[in-house]
Order: sequence, then C-alpha cells, then structure tokens
Amino acid sequence: MPKVMIAYASMTGNTEKMAQYIAEGVRFSENEVTVRKLSDIKTAEDLAGYDGYILGSPTYHRDMAEPMKNFLFLVKKAAPEGKLAGAFGPYTHEGDVPNIIIETMEYVFHMEPFKLGALKMFDRDLETNEGMRACQDYGKVFAESLG
Repeated sequence: MPKVMIAYASMTGNTEKMAQYIAEGVRFSENEVTVRKLSDIKTAEDLAGYDGYILGSPTYHRDMAEPMKNFLFLVKKAAPEGKLAGAFGPYTHEGDVPNIIIETMEYVFHMEPFKLGALKMFDRDLETNEGMRACQDYGKVFAESLG
C-alpha cells in the first residue's frame, strides 16, 4: 500500500485544516498517510519511506512561511528523486507559494509533479463544503496516482 507524507507550516490554522482534509482524501483511497507539522520533522530520516509528498504553506506577503523555506533544504537531503510531489496552501490575496513549492520539488529535487498541480485556496473558501471537498478530492486523486 502506498504511503503519503503531508507536511505543513501553519500560522493561523488554515494550512493545518487543509492538511487534514487532504489526508481524509488520501484515506478515502485506502492509502496510508502521515500528517506532520514541519516543526515535528527533525531529520531527513523522518522523511524516508514515503511514495509521495504533499507540502503545505500559507502565502504571506507573497512569500512562503519561513519554516517551509528551511524545511525544503531538509527535503533535498532525503533524496526524494522520482517520488510524487504535491503542494497546497491558503491565501488571502495572492496564492503563489504552492506553485513555488511544487516547482521546487520538480526542478530542484527532481520529483514527479502531481498532474493536478498545486492546490491553492482562498481562506474564506476553506470554511465551505466545496473547499473541504476540493481538499479531499486533491488527496484522493493524489493517492490514486500512486497506483
């Protein structure tokens, strides 16, 4: 059974909420998922053994959260080449960060980008049933893409 790691930085709780909804979608496809805050991941070994990675960060002032910037260096040490890569994040007025994360995963880490690209969502949409379902669908399709 494929295993998925969802790792995120959350300042207001919205990115964490997205992570949990995405994890539900992974579980809908009967795959194993681990959801962790970036601060709980200390070594590259903590990232070992997963078939796919979905990283989440909010967009603040058109930039990713500082913990995500530092975390990306750790991901590189984990040798994720060829693994499936996804990204997500909430935003209020600009939502560039999920795209930057997935591009980093593709072009710097040589990971396989998820066919749906990155999931970005207005904060206000996260509180709706449609927002919740969009996150769940992202996780479900991601997990199904693992085989």
